Amino acid sequence: MLPPAASAARGQGKDARLPRHPRYYPLAHDPIVVTGLGVIASVGDHTEAVWQAIQRGQSGVRPLSGLAGLPDGLLIGAPVDAELPRPGEIKVVRLCHHAAAEAIADAAIDWGTLDRTRFGCWISAGMGDTDWFHHRLGWPTLSDSIGWWNQWMPNAPCASVSAAFDLRGPSVTHSTACASGLIDVISAVQSIQLGECDIALAGSGEAITPLIAAGFHRMRVLAQHDDPTRACRPFDANRNGFVMGEGAGMLVLERLSHALDRGAKIYCEIAGAKHLAEAHHVTGLDANSETLSYLISRTLRQAHLKPEEIGYINCHGTGTEQNDVAESAGIRDAFGPAAYGTCVSSIKSMIGHLVNGSGSVELAITCLALRDGFAPPTINLTDPDPRCDLDCVPLAGRRNRVDNALKLSVAFGGHLAAVAIKRWNDAATGFGYPEEDAAAEPMRRAA
Repeated sequence: MLPPAASAARGQGKDARLPRHPRYYPLAHDPIVVTGLGVIASVGDHTEAVWQAIQRGQSGVRPLSGLAGLPDGLLIGAPVDAELPRPGEIKVVRLCHHAAAEAIADAAIDWGTLDRTRFGCWISAGMGDTDWFHHRLGWPTLSDSIGWWNQWMPNAPCASVSAAFDLRGPSVTHSTACASGLIDVISAVQSIQLGECDIALAGSGEAITPLIAAGFHRMRVLAQHDDPTRACRPFDANRNGFVMGEGAGMLVLERLSHALDRGAKIYCEIAGAKHLAEAHHVTGLDANSETLSYLISRTLRQAHLKPEEIGYINCHGTGTEQNDVAESAGIRDAFGPAAYGTCVSSIKSMIGHLVNGSGSVELAITCLALRDGFAPPTINLTDPDPRCDLDCVPLAGRRNRVDNALKLSVAFGGHLAAVAIKRWNDAATGFGYPEEDAAAEPMRRAA
């Protein structure tokens, strides 16, 4: 049986719970839009600080210390040093709370008029509390006052955030490696489209833990450089691995009619969202990139976009030879000649690889790239790999006023995900370019 709202969309009359707005769309055709962003990373403790640092090409990578069982300085990474709320909980939970609070505030949620049973929460799994291992090895532990069950379960970040904000709609956690954040967004979009909720918080976070750091070190996939800020070199012939990062990214998603009805400001529309399994290898990628190419093409078809209409691609761009070459090949195959007219960059060169948190942080930055008409750079790209022959925006970002962008995630386990977004160009409900906003500010004040 269809839910009431879906039945209404099929001509059985408007459900009383649907917003009465002149721009009402039937549920099946009501676009999903982004109305709130929250980001924290090594280069800033809130969204605009992170975005400004990325525009400048600022790196947050440095030597790591304080990882139990690992010598200080052995590894480099991009950790978050900001003071976080909820002391005593594992760091990934605290990072997710920080980003969630900012995204909800940015969306200007009026809790007095919102139905909390129609507000969902999708937050990726986190690496659980490893205090048990610390006990066994005689290392210091985080806290004896917090029950392990609150932090060990993979759904701890999602459960904690949804409880803190009393979000009573669907609450879902995915664990799909470094595609997790993007797949959480895709799942939230699909649930809204099905009528299971009207609005959702979706995203992910990551903290550097000794167990994961040691595992990546043993795999020999972590970059090293005398200057840590130059270590992560996506698409560069001299790359030697990726850099671990910390942070979180959250997005508030809702039906367009719902957003308009409550007077929300809109960043962009989620025009297409797909994920597939490469079904190739746990850590390896298919060098032919057939599945990735197919995924990109399907996502663009869903978004009703042609390759030449995509002005920016935020790549997974880890800085490993395998990823960079396969991702470049997939884009070339899907886009054809249009691939060479599109800006393609990786912000992992600055904030590191946030693993579970990477997809949502990078999607949030892609929303800002459209909002401000700016393509963020791939720093440290001084000697481009000829197999990665796209416009990877080397060293410095640039003005790039386009209407459509694509975010890709290529994860361990063969999890591939893509989201296409369209800039929201309605001046009354969206955002103007920065100089346009600055010029309009005196008029707004006078009014």
